[in-house]
Amino acid sequence: MIRLQRVYDEHGPAPGAGTRFLVDRLWPRGLKKADLHLDGWPREVGPSTELRRWFAHDVARWDEFRRRYTRELDAHHDTWEPLLEAARQGRVTLLFGARDTEHNNAVVLKDYLEARLKRHARTKPRRTVH
Repeated sequence: MIRLQRVYDEHGPAPGAGTRFLVDRLWPRGLKKADLHLDGWPREVGPSTELRRWFAHDVARWDEFRRRYTRELDAHHDTWEPLLEAARQGRVTLLFGARDTEHNNAVVLKDYLEARLKRHARTKPRRTVH
């Protein structure tokens, strides 16, 4: 299970949050590193600087941002594979700093990872009993 959490809305790790990753390329303003209780900060999994600046959290660009960010993720398996492996092992929380909780890179990344988890579950060989 993968869940999302805005870093500014939390008051410490929620019970059952599992493995916690900050998925923004930039550190959230005004927060100390010790405040987030992270298991990892894979900066490169966030959108490129160019894409982040182009999007600028403009909802009118959301669909195109999703397409472009998905292409970046497709091109850089090494950035998201550790998150996928953690999700296969248990709960994962993707932390992000954006104000808009519905239009940000963590939403796209969650959808992307969940699609791969489902694909893996469908292609997993079944054991037969004789």
